[in-house]
Amino acid sequence: MSNAFIPDLLIDGRLVAARSGKTYDNIDPYRETVIGPTPDAGIEDMEAAVTAAARAFETTTWSKDHAFRSRCIGQLREAMQRHVEELREILVAEVGCPIFMTKAFQLELPVDELTDWVEFAQNYQFEQNMAPHPTMNPRNERLLIREPWGVTALITPYNYPIQQICYKVGPALAAGNTVVLKPSPLTPWTANFVGKLVVEETDIPPGVFNVITSSDPAVSEALVAHPAVEMIHFTGSTPVGKRIMASAAQRLKKVALELGGKSASIVLEDADVEAVVRFNVPRTARHSGQGCTNLTRLLLPRAKYELGLEVAAEVGPQVVWGDPRDPGTHMGPQISEANQQRVLQFIEKAKGEGGRIVTGGGVPEGADTGYFVEATVIADVHPDATIAQEEIFGPVLAVIPYDTEEEAVAIANNSQFGLSGAVWSASDERALAVAKQVRTGTMDVNGATWFARDTPFGGMKQSGVGREWGQMGFEEYLEVRVIGYPTPS
Repeated sequence: MSNAFIPDLLIDGRLVAARSGKTYDNIDPYRETVIGPTPDAGIEDMEAAVTAAARAFETTTWSKDHAFRSRCIGQLREAMQRHVEELREILVAEVGCPIFMTKAFQLELPVDELTDWVEFAQNYQFEQNMAPHPTMNPRNERLLIREPWGVTALITPYNYPIQQICYKVGPALAAGNTVVLKPSPLTPWTANFVGKLVVEETDIPPGVFNVITSSDPAVSEALVAHPAVEMIHFTGSTPVGKRIMASAAQRLKKVALELGGKSASIVLEDADVEAVVRFNVPRTARHSGQGCTNLTRLLLPRAKYELGLEVAAEVGPQVVWGDPRDPGTHMGPQISEANQQRVLQFIEKAKGEGGRIVTGGGVPEGADTGYFVEATVIADVHPDATIAQEEIFGPVLAVIPYDTEEEAVAIANNSQFGLSGAVWSASDERALAVAKQVRTGTMDVNGATWFARDTPFGGMKQSGVGREWGQMGFEEYLEVRVIGYPTPS
């Protein structure tokens, strides 16, 4: 890692250290070495950031000057594109994501997506007239106004940090809000670097965009509870999302949450089981299983169950793990030693509940450094088993047999989560009919994917509330007012 970059907080347009002077170590999860120190913000730093954001919202033209906002977001996009190699280096070092992923949705695609928010800021119809309703006086019109909430707290996860910054900061700023960004303490430097670009290479006014990095959970809790914060957008675990919602309820704040998943991949009896398993095992292991939409439950028809397991036993050891800087690496390490041990504990619990290890199940042989877990497939999993019900966030696939199509749908729906999933069949029509019965926010059918930047992405049940991406995601950052007024003579 280059020593040229010194991470700072961004508060009120200035790059600063934490007021306490405290720092904490940013760890490379592959090399298990310290990348460098990160400013460890305290409550006082958070207060300063929120105060700056509130002042900027009230005293600048940011919320009303759509063309200016559009230009500033464009400047940020161009700055991130100019510095994409530095961002790539930081991402691979602190996240441990394979470098091939930075060519797509870890880095380059989400930065390009800022283009969408440039266009929304410039072209979205923030005000529109509503004609008189038939039950109203013909001279009574209504003006519908969509306007920003104010100060938004954006809390991003460790697995896709740049992606989540772009998906949250872009629409929040485009809508006219001011921002306090709080990244995961495990991946802080991506946010610090974006903050540096905002100060040095954009015209975003002081206070509009602030970055707080901290290892103290109390800072995040205080940010969520702060009376000047009008909206919270969080991506992360369901338990933390519940605590955020409970805190926000005290002041009835706007909340958008993208939470956990336990997505089912349903293989119907007429599908090509071998092809699906060859796809699903590496898909589960992508980014070491650290993805909320990963297909972590594989539902196989009993008649083809053993065939599917034989293929899984062959494919699992072929998943290439290792140095995330190597273009041939498919699977990097878990984000931390604590996360690695958590995944291994889930595997042991699965074995204790009757699960059968088909492949993997431990730390790869020869993993001298790095928080690795093997690509793991566990068979004979009961639909109610812990490994079938809880989000593991590791490269672990639970395989569940079923007898009828109706049973497969019931198993898929037997979950507190409802984020994503997939259905496979020789018939597109049949697969689509089954997909419609699964209560999730998104579904794939026979390899056709929902994933696109204009998709309204989000979950059902305990996978969250609200949507990201596209117009629906943009409108999460706007509240609605209506004014009745007489029709002009």
